[in-house]
Amino acid sequence: MTDPKQLVQKLWNYCDILRDDGLSYGDYVEQLTYLLFLKMDDERTKDPYNKKSDIPKKYNWQALFKKEGSELEVQYVETLQELGNEEGIIGVIFKKAQNKIQDPAKLKKLIVELIDKESWLSLETDVKGDAYEGLLEKNAADVKGGAGQYFTPRALINAIVEVMRPEPGMKIHDPACGTGGFLLSAYNYLIKNYKLDRDQIEELKHKTFTGNDIVAMVARLCVMNLYLHGINGEQNPIYLVDSLKKNPGAIYNMVLTNPPFGKQSTETIITEDGQTAKQELVIVRDDFWSKTSNKQLNFLQHVRSILKINGRAAIVLPDNVLFEGGAGETIRIKLMETCDLHTILRLPTGIFYAQGVRANVLFFDKKAASKEAQTSKIWIYDFRTNVNFTLKENPLKFEDLADFIKCYNPENRFNRKETWSEKNPDGRWRCYSHEEILKRDRKSLDVTWIKDNSLTDVNKLPRPGILAKEIADDLEAALEQIREVEDDLSDNLPET
Repeated sequence: MTDPKQLVQKLWNYCDILRDDGLSYGDYVEQLTYLLFLKMDDERTKDPYNKKSDIPKKYNWQALFKKEGSELEVQYVETLQELGNEEGIIGVIFKKAQNKIQDPAKLKKLIVELIDKESWLSLETDVKGDAYEGLLEKNAADVKGGAGQYFTPRALINAIVEVMRPEPGMKIHDPACGTGGFLLSAYNYLIKNYKLDRDQIEELKHKTFTGNDIVAMVARLCVMNLYLHGINGEQNPIYLVDSLKKNPGAIYNMVLTNPPFGKQSTETIITEDGQTAKQELVIVRDDFWSKTSNKQLNFLQHVRSILKINGRAAIVLPDNVLFEGGAGETIRIKLMETCDLHTILRLPTGIFYAQGVRANVLFFDKKAASKEAQTSKIWIYDFRTNVNFTLKENPLKFEDLADFIKCYNPENRFNRKETWSEKNPDGRWRCYSHEEILKRDRKSLDVTWIKDNSLTDVNKLPRPGILAKEIADDLEAALEQIREVEDDLSDNLPET
C-alpha cells in the first residue's frame, strides 16, 4: 500500500526545483491539481472503468503527454484556457487557470516522472486524498503565501464534527468552504459511524455536501480535494459565488463553516480617474436582521437564514462578534430569540496560520417562531485562558479537545454538568442563563471567569505583533460603533 506521507514527500520534493524558477507553494499545488485531474480523467476512460470523458479529445491527458518543448507549453496553456470555459466540475477546476511553469523541460518531467507513473484511480481513496490534504497543509504553512486563512486546523474541525454528529440523509453545507475540511470530516464521520447500503453511499457522495467560495483558486482546491476523496465524482458540489450577496433559497440540515478572516466586506470599484479601489460594502438582505459591513456578523445571519427549522450549525467567529454594540448587539439578541444558542467554545490563539486570531465556535439550532426566546442556557467552554499552542512546537491535536467533547456530551447535550464552581474557579465549563446574558453590557457573550496568569507573568505575555493586532481589532470595533451612532444621528436629522 502506498504511504500518503511518502507520496506527499515525492510530490513536494519536486516543488523545490520549481521554486528556483519563482514558483510559489500555492502555484505548485494548483499546477498539480490541473495535471492530476487530467490524468485521472484519462484513467477513467480505460479498463476497468471505461467511462466517457467530458474533456474534449484535443485537450485531454494524451494530447498533452505527447508534446515536447515549446509545443508542450503551447498545448498546456491552450488546455487550461479552453477547459476553464467548460461547465460543471471541469469549469471550476480550470477557472482562470494559468501556466506558472515557465520551463517546458520541467513541465515535461512533472508530467512523465511524477503524474503519469502513478495509477491514481487504483490508489485507495484514503491514500490519494490524504496525500492531497498533506499538500494543502504544507501550502497553508507557507506564511508568505497567505493560504493559511483557507485552512482550518483539522483537529478542530474533527472535534466540531464529533459533537455535531451528522446523520445519513442530511444536506450539509459550508458557505465559506475553503479547501473542504468540514465537508470531508463530516463525510469521514458518516462512513465511520454508519453502515450504509449502496444507495445511501451514492447519496452521501453525490447529494449530501455542497459549498461556496468566492476565490477561484480555493474553490479549485476544494473540488479537487473532494474529488480525490471520492465525493461528487460526477457532479460539481462547490460553487464559485459570494454566499453573502443574496439568499440562495436553499436550506440545509447542517451548516459547518469558518468564514474568512478580515472583518470588513469590501468590493472593487472604478474611480473617476479610472483607477481601481476597494470600498466598504454594506450587505442589505430582507432575511437579515441588521445591515452591516461586518463580514462575520453577516455570515452569522446568513447561516441562520439557510438552516431548516431544527437545523444545526457550528460556525467559527472572531471575538468582535461576541461583544460589538450596534448591529452586533441586535444580531445577538435576535439569534438568542430565534435559535437555541446552546454552546460557545472559546478557542486559544496559536492554532491558526493567521497569527493572533482570537476566535470562538458558536453552536446553535434554528427553531420555529415563538413568543419566548429559544435560548434558555448558554454553556461556555474556555479553552483559551492559560492555554498555549504554536503551529510547529506545540500544534493543536484532536486529543486536546477531548475534555470539551466530554463536557459537550453529544450523546445528550441536555444532560450536562458544570466543571466550574466557587470551589473550582478554574473549571473550564460553565453555564449562563439567558437572563444573565441580557443583563450584561451590550448583551456581550465575551465571557471570562478564569484568572489569566499571563497578566501577572511578563514571560507569558503574547508577542508584540499579536498585542498590536488585538489593539487594532479593539480600535476597529470602537470605530464601527462610532460610525453606527453617526448613521443613526444622520437619519434623525430634520430636513432643511
